[in-house]
Amino acid sequence: MKTRLTLILSIAVGFASFAQPDSVQQQINNQVWKPFIQSFNSRDDAGLASVHSKEVTRVIQDDNRIQVYDQYFKKVPESQRARWAKWTTSIELRFIQRIAGSGRAFEVGYYRTTDTNSQTGEKRIGYGKFHVLLRKENGVWKILMDADAGENTDETVFLSGKPIE
Repeated sequence: MKTRLTLILSIAVGFASFAQPDSVQQQINNQVWKPFIQSFNSRDDAGLASVHSKEVTRVIQDDNRIQVYDQYFKKVPESQRARWAKWTTSIELRFIQRIAGSGRAFEVGYYRTTDTNSQTGEKRIGYGKFHVLLRKENGVWKILMDADAGENTDETVFLSGKPIE
C-alpha cells in the first residue's frame, strides 16, 4: 500500500511539474503573444506598447541599434503612416525555446511577416529570429527585452519552430 501511495504521489508531482510550464506558457500566450500579434497586425501602437515593460530594451541586431521604450514607441509621422496605408501586415510566430520560472521567462523563436498591397496584391514576406526576455509586472507578463535579426531565416527554418498553440 505504501509503495502504491508513493507511486501515485510521484506521478502526481511529476504531472504537476509538467503542467505548470504549460500554464505559464498559456499565461504568456494570452497576456503577451496573442495581444502582440493582434496589435501588430492591426498597427495598434498603443496595444503593442501595452505588452512591453516601460523598462523595455529593444535590440535591432541587423542595424546594431538599441532602443528604450520612448524610442521604440515614438509617434510615427503621418506621412509615413500614409505611405503604408495601402499595405496590410501580419506576423506569425514559431518558438524553438521557452523557459519560464520565478516571474521571468526567456523565449526564442522565428517570425514571418507578410505585407500585402491592397491595391496591387503584391506581397512582401520577411523572416527573422527573435530572443525575448519577459518579466511578470504586477501579476502580468511583459516584454522586458526584445532582440531580433534576419539570421538566414527562411520558410523552412520558420516552419521548424513550434506554433503558439
